Amino acid sequence: MDHIIVEGGAPLHGSVEVSGAKNAALPILFSTLLAPGNHRFTNVPHLKDVSSTLALLKGFNTESTLENHTAVLECKEPSNFEAHYDLVRKMRASVLCLGPLVARYGFARVSLPGGCAIGARPINLHLDALEKMGATIKIEQGYVEAKCKKLTGSVISFDTVTVTGTENIMMAASLAQGTTVLENAAKEPEIVNLANYLNTMGAKIKGAGNSIVTIDGVNNLRPAQISIIPDRIEAGTLLIAGAITGGEVNVKGFDPVLIKALIQKMHEVGFQIKPLTNNSGVHLSSLKEWVSTDVTTAPFPGFATDLQAQFMALMCVARGTSIISETIFENRFMHVQELQRLGADISPKTRIAVVRGKPQGLTGAPVMATDLRASASLVLAGLAAKGKTKINRIYHLDRGYEELEIKLQSLGAKILRGHS
Repeated sequence: MDHIIVEGGAPLHGSVEVSGAKNAALPILFSTLLAPGNHRFTNVPHLKDVSSTLALLKGFNTESTLENHTAVLECKEPSNFEAHYDLVRKMRASVLCLGPLVARYGFARVSLPGGCAIGARPINLHLDALEKMGATIKIEQGYVEAKCKKLTGSVISFDTVTVTGTENIMMAASLAQGTTVLENAAKEPEIVNLANYLNTMGAKIKGAGNSIVTIDGVNNLRPAQISIIPDRIEAGTLLIAGAITGGEVNVKGFDPVLIKALIQKMHEVGFQIKPLTNNSGVHLSSLKEWVSTDVTTAPFPGFATDLQAQFMALMCVARGTSIISETIFENRFMHVQELQRLGADISPKTRIAVVRGKPQGLTGAPVMATDLRASASLVLAGLAAKGKTKINRIYHLDRGYEELEIKLQSLGAKILRGHS
């Protein structure tokens, strides 16, 4: 099993480019089920979750190639409409095949999803919406089975903001009969990227990126091509990596507006962050010491839950006490006990953590990654710790970060991947 060893204490310097966004690539890849033919995507990251998605699509008779960050998918008529547990258990985003299959073929059988164990994340909002659009839903033996003759447009009001729910129903509604209105829709830029691709395919979607999205169903869609947007979570992670080491870095190839909430918080604690030319990234310069601040996660454009663990690592070596509140997932503090192994002073409750910063630094130790973003937080903490930190179970990291250790090495980090 692979692990990463980090030797802390080296300030990061230089420039690094952000890869394509995992959370944009996955729904766009699944959207190919809506239209037969050849689809082409650029800026696709080489990640385990992307590989898992392509493997799942192969089961639906979709052939694919991925070379030099360009993916070409040939979507043919499937003879199978089941997403098997062995593939779905690896990645929660697998549920995104449900909407397209039901919309186009009137049937799907999808295993209940897996992925990171950061909370319940039920898919009832997806299922309630499909039922309202005319599908019959049955859950048995760990599988969701959905049937319909033809989905019909409806007003769908989500009880809570759901990113995958918005994506799933937006895809399904593209081939439904009539108009669907999504209320309390998620606003993430990855949803806008998906909507733009669907519209390029011939869909009629208005309002993506706002809380109300309107979809006028069409009879059929056609293959097209689009570029995957840069990964704002990777951008934020790399920015914090430069900051936690007291370094000076350029994080390039993304729109800083997409992590505005993080940048504002980093300004508050003392870092200088300036946009690069044409808003194509940011330049970060550090102080020797920074102060604590409080953070509460929120749906976009608020402070991203996917950056909470990384920011907590930064607060572990700040001056003062910070309170970090997690409002999105109920089980997203599993990294706390591993950060404590490095000497962090954190008092966690269910959704609130009190972090008493230690400007004098942390101390390296063996730690265990529990989920994707927790993996990143442990790498960042290791960069700031005295001595060596060994991070085990980094397959989580490979699900969502493309060659993170190589990018950090290019900035001067002492970090190596090993196998044991």
